[in-house]
Amino acid sequence: MSRLINDELSSENPGSHGSAGSAASRQAPLSPEQALEHLKKCQAIAVKHAHSSFAPFMKALSHAFDLQIDAAKSNQEVAELSGIQRLFQKNRSELEEYYAGYVAEGFVKFKQKALCTELNASGGNELSIVDNLELEESLVLSGISQAVDNELAEPLWALNQRMALLNSGEPVREASNPSAPVQFCESLRKACKLIPMSIAAAKTVLNTYGEQLHAIAADVVADTNQYLSDQGLMQDLQYRKSKPKVAKRESIEGEAEALAGDGEDSSTYQSSLLDAIRGLQQTLSEMSKAPQQAFGGGAGPALNSQQLIDALQTIQLQSLGMMGVPMAGGQIAAPMNVGVMQQQLRAQLGGQGRVGDNDLHAIDLVGRVFEYMLRDGNLPDSVKAALSYLHTPFLKLAFIDPGFFENPDHPARVLLNNLAEAGIRWIGNDGTIQHNMLEKIRETVDRLLNEFTNDVKVITSILLDFNAYTKNIVRRQELMEKRAAEKAQGEEKLREVKHRVNKEVMTRTEDKDLPSSVLLFLLQPWFDYLSFCMLRYGDDSEQWSGALSLVDDLLWAVDVKSNNNDIQIQKELIYRLQSEMQAGFDVIGYDADKGEKLIESITDILRAAIAQKAPEPEPEPVREEAEKVIAEKKSAAPLLEPDHVSDEEQRVIDGLKQIEFGTWFEFEGGRRLKVAWYNARTMHYMLVNQVGKKEAMLTGLELARKMIAKTANIVSGSSKPFFERALEDIYNNMSGAASTDVEHI
Repeated sequence: MSRLINDELSSENPGSHGSAGSAASRQAPLSPEQALEHLKKCQAIAVKHAHSSFAPFMKALSHAFDLQIDAAKSNQEVAELSGIQRLFQKNRSELEEYYAGYVAEGFVKFKQKALCTELNASGGNELSIVDNLELEESLVLSGISQAVDNELAEPLWALNQRMALLNSGEPVREASNPSAPVQFCESLRKACKLIPMSIAAAKTVLNTYGEQLHAIAADVVADTNQYLSDQGLMQDLQYRKSKPKVAKRESIEGEAEALAGDGEDSSTYQSSLLDAIRGLQQTLSEMSKAPQQAFGGGAGPALNSQQLIDALQTIQLQSLGMMGVPMAGGQIAAPMNVGVMQQQLRAQLGGQGRVGDNDLHAIDLVGRVFEYMLRDGNLPDSVKAALSYLHTPFLKLAFIDPGFFENPDHPARVLLNNLAEAGIRWIGNDGTIQHNMLEKIRETVDRLLNEFTNDVKVITSILLDFNAYTKNIVRRQELMEKRAAEKAQGEEKLREVKHRVNKEVMTRTEDKDLPSSVLLFLLQPWFDYLSFCMLRYGDDSEQWSGALSLVDDLLWAVDVKSNNNDIQIQKELIYRLQSEMQAGFDVIGYDADKGEKLIESITDILRAAIAQKAPEPEPEPVREEAEKVIAEKKSAAPLLEPDHVSDEEQRVIDGLKQIEFGTWFEFEGGRRLKVAWYNARTMHYMLVNQVGKKEAMLTGLELARKMIAKTANIVSGSSKPFFERALEDIYNNMSGAASTDVEHI
């Protein structure tokens, strides 16, 4: 089973060196000969460890099955598990060879630049559908490999840089590194396909392997790094940790960078927004004709931060009882009233002193963030109400940790972003709540109100807990959406093919008065064979051309001929057509009896044409079936809408062509669906619900008409995180207010 790297070198030139800033760019890529030599050594290291680690894995697996058998609740379960255990022992040697072979094969694919192992995705552009077993395996293995990747972050990073030198300088990541943990996970999964297993048994196998993977991966990565370093590949390579970004690893979205404000561009942009807002706050304060009302009285010393924090702590605890009991659909009775909270703060401060200008600006800014939240059309009302109770702890945080505003990666900002995104994603205004998400959001808010006093680490703990809750949901949902999209793509491709075949056949037959048997042949079995040829081989293939040629030959041959040469050709065609028709029937598995009768009937028609006679009348059932099939084919919906499209509809359709996968729509009643995939050629949009299940397939025109009629609208028009959207809104509103005040001076 093991595949070793071919010694024969590719004639292609090495690729580019990659980005100038990459570690690999500091050392020139190796020649093809050198790269091949090192790659073979790396392959040998990986295969050696695959073999040496297999016996301990099998021993641990046997023990795991023993424990499961002891805990079994029925004789049937005992028999099933014992049978699987015996199969593993019986096929042990073959499993080991396959396992090591797939590990070796990863290096072959790496050399061919074809290695890209994504555990949560199916391969390439094939129209494969992830079944339940594959789904569960992907969930288990992706979690296992990610955990090991995290533990081996430094040596894996170094190995990726060194492997880039063997890859013509092109960047290498874990999915394309044949020595990475994910490759060993995938190799084991492929090898275990030899053993038929239930989902429960497969989980036992994979979880047992996961317990062994860290030691296997650590040895492989360390030995491979050592070998490459000893050969002079980046001997002085040093691992540099970037500043920690809480959200990037724990974000609930696949596009974590946008959600968490990750990336230098977003961080710089938000920082400039904040500076501009503070400048506007100062300007508006100076331009105000009346002094701003002081929270703690008009005179006296400025209150210190601790006095403000103590007052807010009292209000925070009071707000615990204000959240109330959810109404029907999970809706909270009412959001927190910021104005009332500010009155409570004034009462708490009493006559102790006045609030300084900077603290007033912090109170104002936090208030504006939560005012934007209550206006945000993306957020369902129930989520707005729950999140509004975070106002007090966030205001307190502004006094405890002034850097909160400046840092887009601050745990509190990331938590608010993720809570808002979860609300948009899994809660609808129609009362639908997926994965018990509203209760989880309320629980998170309640926990923050209870536990947060002055230690920011509490917020980090709450953030990690919330993200752990959502992470598995996201992974499962992404796989469900991918499965639904793949299925839709397959159906759409089949629809396009059938439309093309229907057009080819109907164009050739619509002006002809053909016998019913010929029509049935063309519109049923041969229609399916033409569809098969296009799907499998394409419309530029010999198979497709041959299948269409048979249609043309048959339609030519059924007509009575007067020319002797034509009659001779008719006679020759009878035997060829019989043979080709039978070959096509065999390919598509057409019913043998029906096929024999059709060929016999068409042969009789051809012989009648040769004899220059009209064919015998066909049985009534045959004629009725032919008429029914013709009506169905003629009424088959075209790929593009036949209706007249108005200018307004066309304008909306043109806009829909620009939307991205993942765009949310809200329909009548508050139901929210997401565009998981669409066909740019046919303008068919697949919409999934909040758990990733397909709900509808709409044409662009249907969607446009719903938008024009106001029964559907785009919910999420921005991939930016909530806090960034809030800062933009605050800046725009304050800019408008400043302009108005200037005009009145």
